[in-house]
Amino acid sequence: MRDPPGTINYESALGRQIIELHVWAVREGLRGTAADKQFNGLCQQLIIAGVPLWRGFAGMRTLHPQWGGYAYTWLRDLDAVQPAQFARGDAYEQDILNGPIGYLVRQAQASGDSDIRWNLRRHLAGPKAQYDFPSLEELAAAGATDYFAEVVRFGADGDRSRGSGIGYSFATDRPGGFRDEDLVLLKAVLPAVSLAMMTHAGHTIASGLLAAYLGSDAGHRVHAGAVERGSVESVRAVLWYADIRGFTAIADMTPGRKIIELLDEVFETLTASLRPRGGQVLKFMGDGMLAIFPFIEATRDETCRYALDAAVEAMQALERLSGARFEAGRPGMSAQSTVSTSR
Repeated sequence: MRDPPGTINYESALGRQIIELHVWAVREGLRGTAADKQFNGLCQQLIIAGVPLWRGFAGMRTLHPQWGGYAYTWLRDLDAVQPAQFARGDAYEQDILNGPIGYLVRQAQASGDSDIRWNLRRHLAGPKAQYDFPSLEELAAAGATDYFAEVVRFGADGDRSRGSGIGYSFATDRPGGFRDEDLVLLKAVLPAVSLAMMTHAGHTIASGLLAAYLGSDAGHRVHAGAVERGSVESVRAVLWYADIRGFTAIADMTPGRKIIELLDEVFETLTASLRPRGGQVLKFMGDGMLAIFPFIEATRDETCRYALDAAVEAMQALERLSGARFEAGRPGMSAQSTVSTSR
């Protein structure tokens, strides 16, 4: 549901609390405070304001080739936020989409309305109790008496480049549930908090995409401002190149989607051994990959050992992958790698 317009007396105690929380949210956004710390701070501020908060949740989707989004759960008993990131399509993401937040997102999309906020409330105890989502039954069984959820959307006309918004939920175990002034405070501050969290989310998305497609080092340099044409920086590094043997023949006999699946598995296997050892992927080139292990003179020998260990581990892992693919009736493969060092 959407909220009808209302009037808030900002001279009242509640009005002053709203103003204080707005100022706090703006300050945190300008500081670039991480989203998990912002949400933890919000829950702490709500407790100070007298909201009988028992559990808080905030979740948002992201733009990343691997991760579907991030979630933050605050629990009063822990007095801390538990951050999580979920892969695309995993069970955690499905639980969110099938719950109240997913319902609000679908309602907002189906309405075609430009309103940026949609929310719902469910009593979890007493004669008005309503458990129309499985997660509400679980909360009630754990002691919750009242539940409030809101989705704050970003951008106009569903522009996904600005993100899909943030979904929030709050639960209390207070007998009688949330008071009216508790919900007024929540509804009043969530847009400002969302804008503050959006600043960090935008930075995280940019950092993640640059790291995924340029490499962690190059991505960080670009994000930090190294964007001038002709900008060059010398790096001393161990070079590692690997490619699939006989890939042309494999590609000629294998459907396109199966080839993409093969390349995904091979590159995932190769990168799994180099990243923990400080390796950075510079480029994927067809069926090949070029990576570097940067070093300074003092760490040259150690870095060379890391690169060689990564290459050996990767080739062994590819042999196991090829065997598993062959047993599953899919084309196997082998690879070759070259490791060299710069002067």
